[in-house]
Amino acid sequence: MDLTTGWFVAVAVLWVGYLALEGFDFGVGMLLPVLGRDDTDRRVLINTIGPVWDGNEVWLLAAVGAMFAAFPGWYATVLSSLYLPVLTIVIALVVRGVAFEFRHRRDDRRWRALWDAAIVAGSVVPAAGWGAILATLVAGLPVDASGVAAASVGLVLTPTAVLGATVTVLLCLAHGAVFVSLKTSGDIRARARRVAGVMLPLAATTVVVGAVALAASARSGASIASMAVAAIALAAAAVAVRRGREGRAFAATGLAIAGTVAAVFLALFPDVVPSTLDPRWSLTAAGTASSPYTLTIITWAALVLLPAVVAYQAWTYWVFRQRIGRHDIPVGH
Repeated sequence: MDLTTGWFVAVAVLWVGYLALEGFDFGVGMLLPVLGRDDTDRRVLINTIGPVWDGNEVWLLAAVGAMFAAFPGWYATVLSSLYLPVLTIVIALVVRGVAFEFRHRRDDRRWRALWDAAIVAGSVVPAAGWGAILATLVAGLPVDASGVAAASVGLVLTPTAVLGATVTVLLCLAHGAVFVSLKTSGDIRARARRVAGVMLPLAATTVVVGAVALAASARSGASIASMAVAAIALAAAAVAVRRGREGRAFAATGLAIAGTVAAVFLALFPDVVPSTLDPRWSLTAAGTASSPYTLTIITWAALVLLPAVVAYQAWTYWVFRQRIGRHDIPVGH
């Protein structure tokens, strides 16, 4: 495997890691008004992701940074043509982060309701936005002969983009519900298992629809197979939830998100941005890659730094592995 292909795989892995880890954060945020019947319940839900949500976002920085360093042409085209959707997602992520820190600053019901709404919105927008953007990339952008794609908000409002957004939102909802059932005890756990039982079949159905759409567009067999793995994983997760095996169910929903995101990159390669104007104008991995010298330098940097980051995050998850419930929430805060 040459460095260009290796870094394409690395970028794909980073996006898989980001959406698989941040996916349950988004799911918990979206389910806040559903599973949280009062403020104590909502504090339990927020505390399930409190120690890890900001660490999960590091994967986004790594994925975008890897695109910038290894494939500057890919980075420039995507972020310029989809600038407003990406900016909207970034603003939503900032608002969500602020909401986590601010909701407990005042003992006022309206104040907490405002920031709870910000958490929900800051979870829905990125979950839907990334799905729409990934689906749009598979469908292609209007890249001209000079390698420039025109910017338009309408690019993420097509039926393909809406399907992509629906898939990621339902996947995140299912992933989040399973995570809550894994991390909590008592009534919240029971409610989360019921919600997961509803969301998992819905997510599996949309993944199957996505696989059919890929097959209709004559995409690679590997991408369709990856979507099939995702659908099977969701079915396995539904069985595991019914049996009370939340750990296995969480691993299965993580595999489902990984399979879905991997299908996007399998459908793209060797292109990185297919052109909807003329296939000959599509941007390829080789054509947008940095020089071999640059790829060599960032490869050594990644080999040194990435294991440390993964080890630290794994340690964090291990430290905060215990279930929590209403009894763990102090009265005064």
